[in-house]
Amino acid sequence: MKKTMFKFLLGTTLILGTGSAFAQKAQSLFNGKNLDGWKIYGTEKWYVEKGELICESGPDKEYGYLGTDNQYKDFELTVQFKQEANGNSGVFFHSSLEGTKITGWQAEVAPPGLHTGGIYESYGRGWLIQPAKEKEQYLKMGEWNTMKVRVVGDSVTTWLNGHEMITLKDDKIGAANGQIALQIHAGGGIKVRWKNIKLVPVKS
Repeated sequence: MKKTMFKFLLGTTLILGTGSAFAQKAQSLFNGKNLDGWKIYGTEKWYVEKGELICESGPDKEYGYLGTDNQYKDFELTVQFKQEANGNSGVFFHSSLEGTKITGWQAEVAPPGLHTGGIYESYGRGWLIQPAKEKEQYLKMGEWNTMKVRVVGDSVTTWLNGHEMITLKDDKIGAANGQIALQIHAGGGIKVRWKNIKLVPVKS
């Protein structure tokens, strides 16, 4: 009886230890206090309020980006967003920026019916894949949504609120590397809140 109990406790300890080690791999890209680790591109508004990162159109009503200082190749990225107005935004990966010209791939964040979770190549081939029409319902406009983007080699998968939106294989994506960036679309009237931006590196 004592040996059985010892084995059980040992097994539990090993499991908990493994889980703890795995959890430590996640990197928080946004500290909830300021924009440390990020750089603003353009004249649109990026600021922190009550632990949330907010992007908002400015007087110029142009494109704006907030890009990471670091580059990331293979990873699983999780973000939460809430669209308070026109939510035309996005999460770029394997991207590079010169002013407000961005090259790379975008996991779309958009108003209802406009393909949130799809993949768009900026200054390139345009839309590579859009979610099936019936999946548009998973976006909760005006509420908090959770998006997950997994990029490993030439494979990209996105999820929205736990639902797989797309899966894509693309050699060009697999050969690239670069920043992660959040977008404000041109046109004005956009306001999106972000929080819990976390990344787990993945070995391909």
